[in-house]
Amino acid sequence: MMVSSVASGVGWWLGDFFGFAAALILSSVGGIVGFYYGMKWNRELFQE
Repeated sequence: MMVSSVASGVGWWLGDFFGFAAALILSSVGGIVGFYYGMKWNRELFQE
């Protein structure tokens, strides 16, 4: 969840330069990508 939140915040910050709609879209995309990589990292770290 923390990776997803950070990625979403970065997406919002980048998208805010172009307007509210872009910030919302990039925040959503960043959250999804962050969730995927956070889960992948969690699986690799705690698999054993």
